[in-house]
Amino acid sequence: MKKRTLKIKRFNPTKDKKPYWQEFVVEAEDTDRILDALNHIKWYVDGSLTMRRSCAHGICGSDAMCINGKNLLACKALFKEVGDDVTIEPLAGLPVIRDLVVDMEPFMEHYRTVLPYFISETPPPSYGERLQSIEERKIFDDTTKCILCAACTTSCPSFWARGEYIGPSAIVQAHRFIFDSRDDGAAARLDILGNADGVWRCRTIYNCTNACPRGIEVTKAVGEVKKEILFSTL
Repeated sequence: MKKRTLKIKRFNPTKDKKPYWQEFVVEAEDTDRILDALNHIKWYVDGSLTMRRSCAHGICGSDAMCINGKNLLACKALFKEVGDDVTIEPLAGLPVIRDLVVDMEPFMEHYRTVLPYFISETPPPSYGERLQSIEERKIFDDTTKCILCAACTTSCPSFWARGEYIGPSAIVQAHRFIFDSRDDGAAARLDILGNADGVWRCRTIYNCTNACPRGIEVTKAVGEVKKEILFSTL
């Protein structure tokens, strides 16, 4: 095992006037994850270190953080990928509650705004299911993979500059239902996304796509929603 240095941005609002950096040295294999090192620090070195984590397998999205300047899931980032000297910060653009934990409420508020649930104005068919072809499913299959980790939204300069911007994650969630052939709420979502803080604040920088731990083509999805808004007004 090799010695690795983790430089972590710390902040405890009950006693700190401003954030500060603290370094920890741990031993880890190349194939160990950043989350493993953070757990070691919390369990054996400094129990006050605060972070979110849950499934530890890249599904829950709770351990998203900025690692060496990139938004990553700590449970998926390996030392062989990030190096021996690792800088870890909370996600940018959201209020810091403590250490690596940010307030997700502004992010979730944007998520709720786009009506992220199935809307139907017709009763279900007599046989009980609303059928969909494989081709119809493929249209929005990519955006069903979102785990709401906020890595994409908090990598977006437009969101940093204006927190009211609905953000790429919420647009991805809307995309998933807008293009679902079984859903009847597309018009309402397009109206929401067509306002000043909707899709038009996207500058097509591609940070969101690069940050997504699930490999979603986020910028493409945003572009498809923009196109749908334009065609819906013709």
